[in-house]
Amino acid sequence: MMLPLRTENLRVALAATLEEIPHSGLFLLTDSNVATHVLPKILNVLTDKEEARIIEIPAGEDNKNLDTLTRVWSSLSEGGATRNSLLINLGGGVVTDLGGFAAASFKRGIRFVNIPTTVLGAVDAAVGGKTGIDFNGLKNEIGAFANAECVIISSEPLATLPHEEILSGLGEIVKTAMISSGELYQKVLDDKILSDMNLLQDAMAECVRFKARVTEEDPHESGLRKILNFGHTAGHAFESLMLTRHTPVTHGCAVANGILVALILSHMHLSLQSDQIYLYKDRILQHYFPPIPFTCKDYDKLAEIISHDKKNSASSDWKFVLLSAIGTPHRDISVSKEDLFTALDIYKDLTGI
Repeated sequence: MMLPLRTENLRVALAATLEEIPHSGLFLLTDSNVATHVLPKILNVLTDKEEARIIEIPAGEDNKNLDTLTRVWSSLSEGGATRNSLLINLGGGVVTDLGGFAAASFKRGIRFVNIPTTVLGAVDAAVGGKTGIDFNGLKNEIGAFANAECVIISSEPLATLPHEEILSGLGEIVKTAMISSGELYQKVLDDKILSDMNLLQDAMAECVRFKARVTEEDPHESGLRKILNFGHTAGHAFESLMLTRHTPVTHGCAVANGILVALILSHMHLSLQSDQIYLYKDRILQHYFPPIPFTCKDYDKLAEIISHDKKNSASSDWKFVLLSAIGTPHRDISVSKEDLFTALDIYKDLTGI
């Protein structure tokens, strides 16, 4: 796995990457928002080097589906893509997830490069080789493991992001901090992290390096890599629940709320100190993210979604990543339906929903 390239100059990095990766035929996948705000910054590089066919898809998680994937396959086919072609995925997690899967499956695999344009995309979706689409209302239900040839990380696109997108990325930064290092978690607790671009970039870089090390050791999520799912079991359930209501929340918001459930379960199963639950709730969750609105009537629906999670095989014995302390994650901790419902009760009490 090639470690991501973090750079302040997106154009120089892209030009060097195109020189280094042998290919015949260049394609660029992006979404409608990025096409307006970021793509013009690198068009001169593409024009100078070679002609690139632009594939533009609608922005938004609800477009991360089979129909959009088919459109990308069709554009590759109509553009004469071969197994020697190169696809550049310029965008957030939707573009890198969907584009990576399109590349991995087209002609049984073509090379691709990820250029994340969001904080979330940089620290989560663009690194580690997971690709896929949503299907039947479930997140990332269909996909494949496929590594990008290179990941270019630059601060330049961040200036175009709305505050909500920065917050979504913060959710993944917090997750990584809690499973990796107490020192990084203390940096995240600093309320200046979103107002100081240097602090945010440093945190992003630490997260990328940590994820790269973990995924290099366990590329197919058979062991250690599972710790990256901290907060995601309940988080994905929250995200899917809100999608079915047609009131979607950002991935980072869902994960941030899923982390609170995981911390409660960590206290129940691994004796995590309760003050860590309150510290997180007060300094992170309530400071940056709204709670997920649900009632006791939604418990069975959330349980059903968790049962469909790719990491679980039995609804009565779900596997969670939990913490015994900050920076000390434990994978494959069995959680019963009764324990989950208890944790949801406590979540509701803590958040006041």
